[in-house]
Amino acid sequence: MFLSLALLCFPAHAVLDPREMLPDPAQEERARDIGRGLRCLVCQNQSIDDSNADLARDLRRIVRERVAAGDSDADVVAFVTDRYGDYVLLRPPVNAVTIGLWAAPALILLAGGAGALAYLRRRRRATPPEADPLSAEERARLKHLTAE
Repeated sequence: MFLSLALLCFPAHAVLDPREMLPDPAQEERARDIGRGLRCLVCQNQSIDDSNADLARDLRRIVRERVAAGDSDADVVAFVTDRYGDYVLLRPPVNAVTIGLWAAPALILLAGGAGALAYLRRRRRATPPEADPLSAEERARLKHLTAE
């Protein structure tokens, strides 16, 4: 029962400290939306909005400061990416630097398919051909040997 309650409370555990929240609910919602698109550089697979790491807390503070200062969402994201690079984005843009990230799944799938095809071709060549059926003379000899 404790585990199920802990799992139900997990999202609440990841929520930021109420002292971090902006007084204006609209600005707070904008900051949370922006935070959901930024990667925690410590956790790597969590947004800064979901992470409790110190760096994520600092990034949430920066985002909220920029939103409170009147920056647009794009300006806030640009401000953060200028300092931390495209890696801070959970969905990095497709450009010359990140094309490998976007192409990697397709390349891995193609390489796996080519490897499987090569394996099956080698296996087919390595399989010995079926033996020719026995001639009448060989059947007679086999019959004679098994009768003994």
